[in-house]
Amino acid sequence: MKTHLHRRHGQQAFSLLEVMIATGIFFMGAFAVLSLVSNSLENARRLSRPDVDAGPVAGFLLMTNKLVEGSYEVDLGDYLGEAYKSYRVEYNVVEVETNCFYQVDFLVHSPEHGQPVISKMTVDYFKPGSPGSLDGGIGMTGR
Repeated sequence: MKTHLHRRHGQQAFSLLEVMIATGIFFMGAFAVLSLVSNSLENARRLSRPDVDAGPVAGFLLMTNKLVEGSYEVDLGDYLGEAYKSYRVEYNVVEVETNCFYQVDFLVHSPEHGQPVISKMTVDYFKPGSPGSLDGGIGMTGR
């Protein structure tokens, strides 16, 4: 015996499952496009402003023979050229252990006053030729 589903010609429609699958595919495509747009905007923002850190100043201090405890401030333009003029780098040199182990904390400030610190960095140095205060100035002897 054959059973037939009788449909009238004017009552054809999608099933609930078909609607749910189509909706899911639509939203996956929409979220993929939104993710691409978001990533593109973030990359454009990253390209428009230079990444500024205290690496060049830290490298310069690495090449020096002596570190002296204290606070200092330099212009990053002196190390990297005109594009970085008026970026200020503050660094504080502190002897943290005997035998001339130093910790240097760097803060990079934006040229616009009132702006937050752009980057922070801490570097440890071993400088045996430096006048250490924790070992009684023994580092002053030329080894």
